[in-house]
Amino acid sequence: MSTALVRVAHLAIGFGETVLQEDATFEVEQGTIFAILGPSGCGKSTLLRCLVGLDEPRSGTVAIGGVEPGPTRSGRPRFGVTFQSGALLGSLTVEENVALPLQEWTDLPLDAIGGIVAAKLRLVGLQRTEEQMPAELSGGMRKRVAIARAMALEPDLLFLDEPSAGLDPVSAAELDELILELNRELGLTFVVVTHDLESIFKIAGSCIMLDRATRSIVARGDPRLLRDTSQDPRVRAFFHRARQEVTP
Repeated sequence: MSTALVRVAHLAIGFGETVLQEDATFEVEQGTIFAILGPSGCGKSTLLRCLVGLDEPRSGTVAIGGVEPGPTRSGRPRFGVTFQSGALLGSLTVEENVALPLQEWTDLPLDAIGGIVAAKLRLVGLQRTEEQMPAELSGGMRKRVAIARAMALEPDLLFLDEPSAGLDPVSAAELDELILELNRELGLTFVVVTHDLESIFKIAGSCIMLDRATRSIVARGDPRLLRDTSQDPRVRAFFHRARQEVTP
């Protein structure tokens, strides 16, 4: 029996007259860390926006837990999303940023919301940061706050857009460890758009690789196996670019 949490069938995406993918079909198994890979301009972020319902695909379907993207009948989103910049509101404290989804989608009293916010910040290793402003945090800390906010409504699925972008190697490695821990301890499913080879080999159990020239998925599977065994020159060029091969 399939345990796919995300099902994408015959998806065509693009903008204006530009077509980025013509017939993307893939599944994301529940409890996995799934990466969307490919060189710049191949449509990774556009695909992510279609998966979370921010953009409409030209054709094809996306189903998350058997339902197309959008609020549930109760109004609550079924997944969390973090964007490349973190997208925290600079005028709000850490606590207020993480509380936003709870205030928007629930009728919980303020003390209950405060307890949930504190618990989510503990999960990402940011205890006692509630009163700080985003500008007072490091880049890695802002990414962690964004993940805490994405988890506020207890989703089973998180979409992360370039989570390690702009981080130094130490902070990026720490963020990878956090993603692995949340996957292992909470069973969260992750769909991650990234170009970071070290992160790919460390966290992703499966992936797809997009190609702009053919407007198609040119590889799928375990990224370590693709790196070591693929004979496709496009795949080899991506995984061995700049003569740098990162071992897991």
